[in-house]
Amino acid sequence: MFARPLGRIALGLALWAAAAPPARALDSLPAITVFAAASLSESFQALGAAFEAKAHGHVTFSFGASSLLVTQLQQGAPADVIATADETTLAKAGDLIGAPRTFARNRLAIAVEKGNPKTVQGLADLARPGLAVVLAAEQVPVGKYGKEALAKAGVTVTPRSLEPDVKAVLNKVALGEADAGIVYATDVTAAQGKVDGVEIPAAQNVSANYPIAVVKKSQSAEAAQAFADFVLSPEGRTVLARYGFAAP
Repeated sequence: MFARPLGRIALGLALWAAAAPPARALDSLPAITVFAAASLSESFQALGAAFEAKAHGHVTFSFGASSLLVTQLQQGAPADVIATADETTLAKAGDLIGAPRTFARNRLAIAVEKGNPKTVQGLADLARPGLAVVLAAEQVPVGKYGKEALAKAGVTVTPRSLEPDVKAVLNKVALGEADAGIVYATDVTAAQGKVDGVEIPAAQNVSANYPIAVVKKSQSAEAAQAFADFVLSPEGRTVLARYGFAAP
């Protein structure tokens, strides 16, 4: 009574084997390393999976603060592509192939504990006595943007800590170690269920532009360029939009 199902399974395996690229061909695909801003973690992992599915190459990611990634690149860390959360930081990297291309935009939001128990309504509330606020360090793009937004709102905040990147700010709030922190709107979306978000009005908000470039010392420049092009393609932008990024 198992003959028919087994026959179907065997047929399915045979069809898969015929359609799938040979193992040797997959193994011979170029491997690239992509340095990317911490706020791109979820979206770039999805982009990497889609890129690999098209058999363009294998992608390894290193996520972190944009300023740290540029410093690592300047110190000789091997990378093929770099994408940061602001154009100024990437401009300091040097040794890039061509001019960096902007592929997405982001905006700021206030991350608060789930349920917003301290009833934070906007940037002005971050100056409230007794409210534990964490921000990113100023050399990190989101820290710089946060400082600009607070200045626009005329608000002075004494943070409990200055964190190394946006994910560290988000984690402090998610773990209950802080009441609020300034992050990107996309980070609030990615952490849905762990934190809540409070919108920052456009008049006080700051737009973050994300550029991408191929590193001149890349050992797989063709695959690196293919990945950068894929990020900028309509399919790539559809993936980015799914994670809350706007088109440039």
